[in-house]
Amino acid sequence: MPTDRPDLTALELLVRVGELGSLGGAARALDMAQPNASRAIARLERQLRVVLVHRSATGSRLTTEGSVVAEWAREALAGVDRVVVGARSLADDHKPHLTVAASLTIAEYLAPNWLARLRRHHSELQVSLDVGNSHDVLDAVLAARVPLGFVESPYVPRTVGSTIIRHDRLVVIVAPDHPWARRRRPVTAAELSATHLILREAGSGTRDTLEAALARAGHRVSELEMELASTAAVKASVAAGTAPAVLSELAVASEVSSGSLVSVPLDEELDLGRPLRAVWPRSSRPTGVAADVVRIARSRR
Repeated sequence: MPTDRPDLTALELLVRVGELGSLGGAARALDMAQPNASRAIARLERQLRVVLVHRSATGSRLTTEGSVVAEWAREALAGVDRVVVGARSLADDHKPHLTVAASLTIAEYLAPNWLARLRRHHSELQVSLDVGNSHDVLDAVLAARVPLGFVESPYVPRTVGSTIIRHDRLVVIVAPDHPWARRRRPVTAAELSATHLILREAGSGTRDTLEAALARAGHRVSELEMELASTAAVKASVAAGTAPAVLSELAVASEVSSGSLVSVPLDEELDLGRPLRAVWPRSSRPTGVAADVVRIARSRR
């Protein structure tokens, strides 16, 4: 096996001369002084015992032999690049990684801040956030696809471990020109039940919370005006004047503050408060960075 291997920079210079037709241009492309580039090519020619570059007043071009060697050099450099990329990929595989699942409201309005704070303390940590409705998150936790999830369901199964991290409240929102926007008398459970609403899809924590609250008051959700799978779509439909909706106050705080949506008062018989929970496989309580996420989520900062 040859031991006098050529310098990789010299090989790249040779390739660039063939591409640019100029030794000076090749040197500039590699941020080298031209005298250094000339010496590198001369050294390469001595090592390989073949003339590679024909120099003239009008520029530099590869000799026939130089063209062949340049093609081999291009292949060799591509191989080196694969080694570097592959090695870095292997290094990334060994970096600590955490995947967290969160229901939509939590994922949009709370989790990004939690994970940013986590990364400030664990700069080498790679973090992934899987987003779905609360049922999706619970399924991922129960199947041990993720070590930690966050849900907004009123109840969680006993087959998962959980802790309440904070409390949230659902509100009824309407467009500013909707008749309910000017009412002072609270909306009752019976009125809300009889109203065609825009709601999140079945399986979302928001929908589950509303249905449970109406059931406690002896009512149920009537026929829907619209069922949408994203909070943003629900807000846009309400703002267009389609119908009222029920969403987390976290999700509508900025729109209510700006006046683009109006929060309607509700009768006290309808309790739309709900806990937000961290959940995990019952057999493996969060430790390490997963426990840090739970601690950050509970800190309310």
